[in-house]
Amino acid sequence: MTDGPAWRQPGPGVPASNSGWGARPAWAAPGSPQAAPQPAPNSWWSDALADPWRDPDAPVVVVKAPEEEPPELEKPPPPSNGPRVGIGLVLVVSIVTALLAGALGGTLGFVFAGGGGGTILGGGQVGNAPLNNRAPDSIAALVKKVLPSVVTISIRVGNGTSLGSGFVVSADGHVITNNHVVENGAGTATIRFSDATVATATVVGTDEESDIAVLKIDTNGLPDGELAPVQFGNSDQVQVGDPVVAIGAPLGLTSTVTYGVVSYLDRPIRTSEGGTARYYAAIQTDAAVNQGNSGGPLFDAAGRVIGINSVIGTLSEDQASAGNVGLAFAIPINHARRIATDIINTGKARRTVMGVQVDTSYQNPLGGARLSTVEPNGPAEAGGLKAGDVVMAVNGKPIEESWDLTALVRKYAPGDTVEIQYLRGTSRAKASVTLVADAK
Repeated sequence: MTDGPAWRQPGPGVPASNSGWGARPAWAAPGSPQAAPQPAPNSWWSDALADPWRDPDAPVVVVKAPEEEPPELEKPPPPSNGPRVGIGLVLVVSIVTALLAGALGGTLGFVFAGGGGGTILGGGQVGNAPLNNRAPDSIAALVKKVLPSVVTISIRVGNGTSLGSGFVVSADGHVITNNHVVENGAGTATIRFSDATVATATVVGTDEESDIAVLKIDTNGLPDGELAPVQFGNSDQVQVGDPVVAIGAPLGLTSTVTYGVVSYLDRPIRTSEGGTARYYAAIQTDAAVNQGNSGGPLFDAAGRVIGINSVIGTLSEDQASAGNVGLAFAIPINHARRIATDIINTGKARRTVMGVQVDTSYQNPLGGARLSTVEPNGPAEAGGLKAGDVVMAVNGKPIEESWDLTALVRKYAPGDTVEIQYLRGTSRAKASVTLVADAK
């Protein structure tokens, strides 16, 4: 998978195609009308504006069968001017991780939770429950509780503007977002709250490889100077099937709420566009996330942040026609919180390693990552691993591609001990490896 940077709003007089960020859509500058982007022929997904991450090497073809002719009534249908042609929509499917920053982002819409509004009764009557009264465990009540903590972030980048989402994590104004939202930004960022209050913020620090950035809001510019930090959940306790809510600014639509479930845990993600490889073991969800949701929070059913919405899978070969298809990926909050704490306390993040190099040319139908080198006196050697060993799993999570090993190791903090399952020749074995921080 490859990744691309945040969507950029071109400056006045700069067309979207020249904004320096691929085929991302642009916000029209005030007073400068722009033509809407034209969808490709037969592109039913073309209403999604742009997607920054691409993997053209994984095409799948999905064909929509032509609709059948309607049955004749008393009279035959009027003759057409030419032969009727069935509509065959062919989609090239790319599993891609899409950086969600931009005027485009995503939201998660789906299920109706209990406690919301009146009930539809027989005979078309509507229940008389007060419309402004929601059960404490309803999605509406959850959103009302957490919405003041979610912000929309915009920052000047070159001749354009990058837009994404974020969330307040401390009463003194720290905000967490994705690195690709503020990457290469100039000056201060603009922070917009759900009540339309606007403030400025400076970038405290970033970590490209984990795609985490920390900002600090100037609270002097706020009317009351008070902020509402989020509550943190524990992403290690999340289970597949858990309900989740995402809030952000998809397609530039601020404070958008969507709903879904956790689809998979520890999905290895690697993106590398722009020269920096990013690795993490993601929370996968079917929540509808799009560009602009980058950096926004993924909440559990109790309103606690469990992840940062960062990438999507999309049905598209090109950035101009990308959109959500129910494959969204969030950085687990335990990982993100650790990186953000390092940035605040030391100005840089520690990266977790096991002291090995992998052979990226290794291919095996059974998966696995073959170790090309094992550092002397490093964690892997101390655990008994040797060059040539093929790592098959980390704490029970299978390795399918060589880079999966890096993504899964990065999930853990320096000092954590993990179980490594590996092959040596035809023999299977296990090793306990205590991970460390790299020397960067």
